[in-house]
Amino acid sequence: MAEEAAVRAQAETVRRLKQDKADPDEIAKEVAKLLDMKAQLGADEGKQKFVLKTPKGTRDFGPKEMAIRERAFKAIISCFKRHGAEVIDTPVFELKETLTGKYGEDSKLIYDLKDQGGELLSLRYDLTVPFARYLAMNKITNIKRYHIAKVYRRDNPAMTRGRYREFYQCDFDIAGQFDPMIPDAECLKIVHEILSDLQLGDFVIKVNDRRILDGMFAVCGVPDSKFRTICSSVDKLDKVPWEEVRSEMVGEKGLSPEAADRIGDYVQLHGGLDLIERLLQDPKLSQNKLAKEGLGDMKLLFEYLTLFGITGKISFDLSLARGLDYYTGVIFEAVLLQQENEPGEEPVSVGSVAGGGRYDGLVGMFDPKGRKVPCVGVSIGIERIFSILEQRLEASEEKIRTTETQVLVASAQKKLLEERLKLISELWDAGIKAEMLYKKNPKLLNQLQYCEDTGIPLVAIVGEQELKDGVVKLRIVATREEVNVRRESLVEEIRIRTSQC
Repeated sequence: MAEEAAVRAQAETVRRLKQDKADPDEIAKEVAKLLDMKAQLGADEGKQKFVLKTPKGTRDFGPKEMAIRERAFKAIISCFKRHGAEVIDTPVFELKETLTGKYGEDSKLIYDLKDQGGELLSLRYDLTVPFARYLAMNKITNIKRYHIAKVYRRDNPAMTRGRYREFYQCDFDIAGQFDPMIPDAECLKIVHEILSDLQLGDFVIKVNDRRILDGMFAVCGVPDSKFRTICSSVDKLDKVPWEEVRSEMVGEKGLSPEAADRIGDYVQLHGGLDLIERLLQDPKLSQNKLAKEGLGDMKLLFEYLTLFGITGKISFDLSLARGLDYYTGVIFEAVLLQQENEPGEEPVSVGSVAGGGRYDGLVGMFDPKGRKVPCVGVSIGIERIFSILEQRLEASEEKIRTTETQVLVASAQKKLLEERLKLISELWDAGIKAEMLYKKNPKLLNQLQYCEDTGIPLVAIVGEQELKDGVVKLRIVATREEVNVRRESLVEEIRIRTSQC
């Protein structure tokens, strides 16, 4: 057709202009012309070809993956509730100005939205800044809350390692004026409980303090203006060797080689109370007010962690920096350790699965009068945890149940659809999770096979004789044992039997 040939010719014109890097206005004019021609052609919608893929850095989750996720969420929420947290939710997007300037060098990863209705908006980057905005807006000065929701980062995804552009965060935060280090210690206890409960393998929780870092930078000769950018370099030490970090500090960020070497003497230290005591005696650090405060609080924190019985998994690590600008005190990060090491080798980190810290100034940034609300919190890196759990279950070939159905209502003969419908309705009304096959006269063998395939533990069979006797035949799928149960006792019997599963 002539119209189609004209569209092809116009498309070729646009392609050539783009290739020749013509004037953008001219390209825009020709593109508009092409779109107009296509619209007039009225292409047959039935023949339209879609690219069937999820956007970069995202993925779909089928029933099997969701069953694994629900199991992990359940363990995490149960821990948060055990520690007395309330739950909140906030919008998926915020005013752009709310998020701007809170994340340091990571700010470039914020997803900005097109101007809508006169507001400049961005997708939330984490759950902490929206939480601080929520506290300031509602004049809340005391809350213990958890929040589980999706966040968005314009990052280069590494999906095999659980790094996405859209992903869940599970946050627990304590806001309020309390005695030092008690809430901070509880946050670390929560991380320990969750990682132990999920049985992800060996882990260590690294702890440091922004005040110790800032004091260390000061005594090493880092100019105030370079604190945050040098902090960002130090934060890479868990991924790259010291030589590369030093090279970045000196070559890219203009730090003197002498200052970099002095930093190197400190950031390669890690230990426990003994290291804290040693640094409190350090002739340079002990003279710095910030560092001394941080070390004093760190000593107190370790005393509380000793009472919680978890210091075996805690490491005071001077290389831990956490790049976010809003941290003001204690910072921490939990990493999983490689399971199999050669004899005498140090355990190798295979990635961070939780992080957090104290951010006492963030709420004040939003409050019109600058009123501060001290806060400390932790975020569980749930996507990486999901990746590990999925890989482990795949390797074990364990069968995952994707439903919670307790009983299948089945029939042994034909023309019993009405009886099945009556019985399943009774079970649903009593809160029993029940299913039936959507056929008038399904074969009993097919009904039993469905239970085998989906993991349904019980079958309630109605037959002509059972109806006369006022009973239901209850079949235990695993053992193939069958018992007759009075109709009025069926709900209780199902509850008893499924509680044992």
